[in-house]
Amino acid sequence: MIFIRHGQGKHTLNIPSSLQISDPPLTTKGVEQSKLLRDQLPLTDKDIIIISPLRRTLETALIWSNNIDCRKIVSPLVSPRIFPINSEGNTLPCDRIISLEIIKNEYPTYEIDSRASFKLWSEGINILPEKSFIKIAKKFITDCKQLQKEKIYIVSHDGTITSYRQMISGQTLTRKDFPQETGWIKISC
Repeated sequence: MIFIRHGQGKHTLNIPSSLQISDPPLTTKGVEQSKLLRDQLPLTDKDIIIISPLRRTLETALIWSNNIDCRKIVSPLVSPRIFPINSEGNTLPCDRIISLEIIKNEYPTYEIDSRASFKLWSEGINILPEKSFIKIAKKFITDCKQLQKEKIYIVSHDGTITSYRQMISGQTLTRKDFPQETGWIKISC
């Protein structure tokens, strides 16, 4: 499995006020970063991309996979996650999952992960308690292993990627372990 952080989003340009932007798209730099993934991680039609249901991740995957007929699945199981988890944290406007209607209309070639509960589609995993996250994350990893494709790529967010890395590796990670924009990390499960 290869976890990839999305390209630069508009929500990162003027922090902290830009974190209040709802549904931020990629910046021009983010589009260019996503195009570079084509050379760094070339896709084939045998690959699967699992994508967080936010515009910046959906756009990253769309640009990267241009003209490649690989399977693309949108799942709230890789949506934004606060790291380290803060039980009193709130989901910022920039990290709210977009509606299924928008995903279906604007990204019609993407599949919707039907295994995820309605609650996950509405709330995501952003502030899910650690024990609950670990339970669904382990099931997600098991489900990914059963897909038996050439490669599985996951386009997600820095906190989410670090949360999965920590759970899989058993290591204690910090925000210093966050991947950079369109940075990627291969994780053996």
